[in-house]
Amino acid sequence: MKKVEAIIRHFKLEDIKTSLIECGVEGMTITEVKGFGRQKGHTEMYRGNEYAIDFIPKVKVEVVVPDEILRPVIDKIMEKAVTGQMGDGKIFVTNLEDVIRIRTGETGPDAI
Repeated sequence: MKKVEAIIRHFKLEDIKTSLIECGVEGMTITEVKGFGRQKGHTEMYRGNEYAIDFIPKVKVEVVVPDEILRPVIDKIMEKAVTGQMGDGKIFVTNLEDVIRIRTGETGPDAI
């Protein structure tokens, strides 16, 4: 089992959610996050004053998937999240030792 965390642009969320469900993902966690990467934020004008925006708002999508659908999940996120501009985001994949469903006590892939 793998945990996939994708940091994406807000307006890409609906397309990614739909695509992941089509891949067989049965659940996901969405979190609004702020951060910066290589773009280092940007500046905006408000009432004639310039302000530095250091942290860019993004969305973090977290899914836990069996190894068999890992590659299709990553491919769908890549396909739907890309704009070709700096700031499209990142995907992080980590190994999961175990998953436990609290209600039933099921473990491993059955708990996903």
